[in-house]
This record gives sequence, C-alpha cells and structure tokens, in this order.
Amino acid sequence: MSELRTTAACSSLGAVIAFLRNSWRTLTAMRTALILLFLLAVAAIPGALLPQRSLNEGNVNEYIAENGWLGEAYDKLQLFDVFSSWWFTAVYVLLFISLVGCLTPRCFELLKQLRTAPPLTPRNLGRLPHHAAYRTTATPEQAADQVQKSLRGWRVRRNNGDGRVAGTIEISSERGYVREVGNIVFHFALLALLIMFAAGKFVYAEGMRVIVANEESPAFCNTTPSAYDSFRAGILVDGTDLEQFCIKIEDFRADYLENGQAEMFTSNARYTDEIATTDPDTWEPYEMRVNHPLRVGSTRVYLQGHGFAPTFTVTFPNGETRTGTQHWTPTELQTFLSSGIMRFDPPAGLYPDLAERRTQQIAIQGLFAPTAQFDGTILSSRFPRMDDPAVAIDVYRGDAGLDTGRPQSIFSLEPDLIESGVLNREARVNLFPGESTTLADGTEVRFDGAEEFINIQISEDPTQIWVGVFAAVMMGGLVLSLMVRRRRIWARVSVDDDGVTRVDLGGLARTDRSGWGSEFDSLRDRLVAEVTVTPVLPETADTDDTASSRGTHPDGPRKDDTR
Repeated sequence: MSELRTTAACSSLGAVIAFLRNSWRTLTAMRTALILLFLLAVAAIPGALLPQRSLNEGNVNEYIAENGWLGEAYDKLQLFDVFSSWWFTAVYVLLFISLVGCLTPRCFELLKQLRTAPPLTPRNLGRLPHHAAYRTTATPEQAADQVQKSLRGWRVRRNNGDGRVAGTIEISSERGYVREVGNIVFHFALLALLIMFAAGKFVYAEGMRVIVANEESPAFCNTTPSAYDSFRAGILVDGTDLEQFCIKIEDFRADYLENGQAEMFTSNARYTDEIATTDPDTWEPYEMRVNHPLRVGSTRVYLQGHGFAPTFTVTFPNGETRTGTQHWTPTELQTFLSSGIMRFDPPAGLYPDLAERRTQQIAIQGLFAPTAQFDGTILSSRFPRMDDPAVAIDVYRGDAGLDTGRPQSIFSLEPDLIESGVLNREARVNLFPGESTTLADGTEVRFDGAEEFINIQISEDPTQIWVGVFAAVMMGGLVLSLMVRRRRIWARVSVDDDGVTRVDLGGLARTDRSGWGSEFDSLRDRLVAEVTVTPVLPETADTDDTASSRGTHPDGPRKDDTR
C-alpha cells in the first residue's frame, strides 16, 4: 500500500510540474506577449470613453446618477478606475513576465549563434533560390581568395577540402544578425517603456490652478501643494520637493471662427526658476498655447482651458462695500454661457450679534453670457467671445454657509438651504456691466463686468525623459528588424573535367526573400568582373555551365519568381 501511495504522490507531483512547465512555456511565448499587448490596448479603451475618478470624481458621480444600474455595474467592474483596477494591473504584470520570459532565452540564443560558425555549404547549390556559376583560369586558391575578399563584412567560414564535397574549397558566409538584435532591442525597449510608465505613477505630481488672466493677478509659485486648487501625486511624492518656479499670467486671447468655433488660445506669461526674484518684469517671457506647454526642468505647464469670472460689488446699508471676482463654470461650451455663485459676508460692525450677522449674508447665483441674447427675460449667449456681457442672477439673503466649516461647492448653492428657508430670494434681475439692483433694506448689488480666467495644469514626471529615450530606441530597433535581412551566401571552388577552375555560388535569405536577389546578383557580377585573370566561359555558357538567379535568358522569368 505504501508503494502505491508513493507512486500516486509522484504521479500527482509530476502532473503538477508538467502543468506548471506548460503554463510557463505558454506564458513566455511571443504569441502570448502579442495577445497580452492587444488586451492591454483593449483594456485601456474604457479609460478613454468613460470618466475616470482620478481625473474628476464629480463627473463619475454624475454619470452614475444619470445611468442608474448601468453606472453602478460599471463602478463594480472598476471601469471608472481603469488604470488602477486589478484586471488592468493583472494584464500589465502578465505582459511584463511574458516579455522577460520570452526575450531572455532569445538573447542567449543570439549569443550562441554569434559564436557558431556559418553552416557548411549545401551539396547542390543549384537548388537554392539564388545561384550562379562561372569558370576562370585562376587557380582554385586564387578564386577562393577573391570570393572571400568580396565577402568582407560577412561572417565567413572556409573549408579547404574538408567540407561536404571532398577535394573542393568551400566558403560559407552569413550576414544580418542585426535583424535579430533590432528585434530584441525593440521588445526590450517596449518593456522598459512600460516600466517607465508604471514608475511614473509612483513619482509624478499633477495639479490644477485657476488664474484670472490680467496683470493685477498674483503670480503662482510651485512651492507647495496648498498653492493648487486641486493636486494629486504618486505615493512616493510628499509635495516637499516640487520643481521650484513661479509664473505670472499677463493676458489671454481666444481666436474664434465666424461660427464660434475656437481656433487658438494664447496666453502671455512670465516665469522664473529663481523664486527669490521678486520683480516679475525681470522674468523670462513665454507665449503659452494649446499643446505648447511651458517646460521648467521636468515640469510642464499646460494651458488647459478658460472661462469667465464675473465681478460683483455689494454695498451694505452702512456704506461699506465688498467686491468679489469668482470664476464661473461654462455650461454651454459652444457659446460659453456660464453658471456660478458668489457669497458675501456683511461687515462685522453692521451686525454685532454673530447669530444675526450670519442671517444677513448675501448670496448671488445665476448665469453669465459673454455675448448676451434675450428671449424675453431669458438670458442666453450667441457667441463665446466677450462682446456684450450680461448676467441673469438671483440674489439671496440668509445663512449662505460661509462659516460652517463644511466643504461647499463654489459653483452652486446647496438646495437644502433654499428649500428650508435658510436662504431667501430677494431679487431676480438681468444686469449689464455697471447696472445694479437694490434690496429692501438698502443693500445694493452691482455687476461690474467680467475677467477671463485660464486653467493651467502643472505636471511633473521625472520619467518623461526616459520614456522619450526608450520610445526612440524602440523605433530604431523596429526599423532595423524590418529593413535588415538575415541572409547566407555559399561558394564552392572546384576543378571541372576540362581542368578549369569552376566557382559555384548560392544564396538564401533566411527571413524575407522579397527584393534580396539584387545583392546576390551584384556580388556575382563583381566577382566575374574583378577576377585577377580573365575568366574563361564555355561556349555553351548561356545554357549549361553558367547559371544565374536571373534565368538563362535576359527576358526569361527568374527561377525564384513567385508571381
């Protein structure tokens, strides 16, 4: 019984080892690597079509709310977190393992081939796709030396009578190892490129900042994550070693076609990487445009978007004023009709009681049109450029939530505050720049106009230079693997029945045969033309003793013609 158990255990262990061995061979096959690369591309498609939580969680929540159970199913499948999902990571890791397991043996095989001499000359060279023969009065040694000299740059193996055909001098040559080198370089560069992409997720830093585009706007300095409106970074970045620079936005210009389509966005800026310099007039000028970022070290500053920031002034009954400028979000990207809110806290001396002061806050919510168009009293915009600005606003009084300590939206008031009566609407008006409305207690709300703002994105990725390097290396390896052919040429030098030296040539492309025959023909013609003694061709050379890959007649088909 014990012997049977031992045999069964050995059999089970052998089956497990065989399964693991076969699984490893399948995983490390080049075909598997190509399939995984294709799956990686397919897996990235949802990341381009669906909003991603890492970029804008608000858009994800809105998508789920609008699509109900379908959005919830997408969320469970991690389609809103594609690039951090377990299934995308699994494909990524398997691709790494497959490429390493596939390429490592190929490297050893290439080294082995480089140390191995070219194969012996075939017995019948006339059966090769490219072949030729000629006769000469040179001695066999002279003819062999001439052939060997013409094969300079090839790996050559010479057999003086000890080859496949006794009594002959045989020369074997091979060239084109660069093709396999290029192939391996391409795949290793691809692997390194993927590794750099993965490493970049650990050391990158990316943030966004909204800046009003005028000369009075303060400069933005990239010294701390708290300077950003939103900031995210890799797990190895703590925000203390950001690229040190300051940038000041001086203006913004948007060029539009007649139909309102944007043609180009341009912003003039000044920057410095010496943050101790305090005078922006001494900073370097730079014109930022779409897809033309400002580069400071490994950091790029992109001009990502723009919009309008209305300015309101509230004059309270005691004569004190509060002025605010706040960017509003575009709700119609074709005309840049924008929506947003403003909140104003009354002066401390006007309402000494804190509870009463809280109930006297002013909130403004409404629409801004850069080029106003009215349908009755309903405001819309007919063009995205600020030609005739106007606002349609609701003015509220009450507790706007300014000092609650809770995070609130900067684009809309909380509906619960309005529905519960905490905020009461006291006016609904349409205003042009300079116009105002007066509330019941004498508070005046004036629309002063609007400024354009831009949204800049600051991205820092130390691996980007290596991504570029490996991408260039990958393309170089691909070009080599496609353009270089692995080919072999053999020559056999013998003495025929007439006592004349005969040279037989044969050529074979190991990979792609198309278009390679011209190199063989050029070698043959050079050998015939450059022999040290005058070649002696038989009278029946055109049909018997001289054969060529070009055929026996100038106009006849090639023997390797596949048409």
